Amino acid sequence: MKRIIFFSIFFLLIIGARAQGFKQAVGIRAGWINPGIEYRYYTSEDHSLRALLAARDGGVQLHALTEFHQYDLFSFSEQLVFFYGAGVHFGFQSWDETVFTETIRFHETRHSLVAGIDGVAGVEYVFYEAPVKLGLEVKPYLDVFGRYGFDVRLLDVALTVKYLF
Repeated sequence: MKRIIFFSIFFLLIIGARAQGFKQAVGIRAGWINPGIEYRYYTSEDHSLRALLAARDGGVQLHALTEFHQYDLFSFSEQLVFFYGAGVHFGFQSWDETVFTETIRFHETRHSLVAGIDGVAGVEYVFYEAPVKLGLEVKPYLDVFGRYGFDVRLLDVALTVKYLF
């Protein structure tokens, strides 16, 4: 019931507002590997800075990205925006591990700091009727250290919804 009320209020606010111009955005990143919440600050029409707080591998990571936007790449729609960028992430991971000794087997929770480099590319659809963007993005990343040490993941795909203000 609380979700229905929250989304009802959210969409009423969206309908009541008009997308005249925006400098910031907050949103939800619905991804399989790194779901989270994000904040984006537009420094100009074609550049933004993004902070993403994401959950991954039993822990939390903070991602800081710089992004570049191209509004005129697709000739069939001015509302479809291509973006790309890069950044870094830092956080921690937590996992359960089975430990064997000569006579005992037990489970232990382990923790590790994680840090690395991120890339991002995607498309977003800007609604002119309401201050909302819907997007599809891929955010490959490289962990410099963490649970697996040096780790590369190329397909971190997510859907995004952002409120512009």
